[in-house]
Amino acid sequence: MLKRVVRRFSEVHCKLDSLDKGIRVLTLQREKPKNALGKLLVEQLRDNLNSIKFDQEARVAIVKSSVEGVFCSGADLKERKEMNELEVEMFVDSLRQSFNEIEDLPVPVIGVVEGFALGGGLELALACDFRFALPSAVVALPETSLAIIPGAGGTQRLPRLIGTMRAKQMIFTGARFTAEQVAGWGLFTQISESPYQEALGLAEQIASNGPIAVKMAKLAIKSGVAKELQEGMQIEKLCYARIIPTQDRIEALKAFQEKRKPQFQGK
Repeated sequence: MLKRVVRRFSEVHCKLDSLDKGIRVLTLQREKPKNALGKLLVEQLRDNLNSIKFDQEARVAIVKSSVEGVFCSGADLKERKEMNELEVEMFVDSLRQSFNEIEDLPVPVIGVVEGFALGGGLELALACDFRFALPSAVVALPETSLAIIPGAGGTQRLPRLIGTMRAKQMIFTGARFTAEQVAGWGLFTQISESPYQEALGLAEQIASNGPIAVKMAKLAIKSGVAKELQEGMQIEKLCYARIIPTQDRIEALKAFQEKRKPQFQGK
């Protein structure tokens, strides 16, 4: 396992914990401004994402909040107000890259929304592979009410997820919706009274499978979904080829023959 590089910060706005079975939990914990996306939080988020990316034992990542009633309130507008035009452009680009890095993690990522997910907060959740939420969780992309547009993936990921018409409704109006109100839109994987426990259950289920196979499946889906079918089939072929020489594949066959649970090593 690659040794994790830990940077020292006076405040920890985003921490990374390691659970059993290769489950990694990213927790947003910027209490007073409700996990507003300031420079320090984003810097710590990117550091932790980099740690997960190079963690050979990581199998699944969960993104959640420890701040009651909120997942992420979006941009830190007080901080944003002090930026000049170039600084705003640079920060939004950094935020966009951060969420791209979430989407591009080799392991599946599960977002747990137990409160408000507004603006950049919803864009963060959209970058996850799965989203679990409380029925009372509130989502919105309110940027147009601030005379801007979603700039960290919202105009692209949301319509691909829930369809163009509904995405336009959310973005053009900036209106807030509860998870329960959008239950049929495909925005959330599951809505329940215990979303974190549900997310852990899914994480454990994924982590029990061949880790290289899960990574290759994620890569094949992400790389092929926007391609023509035949090009997508070639991507699948290349990903499958990377699995054939693995020890885990042989272990799975032996375990099946011996009627036991396979012991995958990620090799």
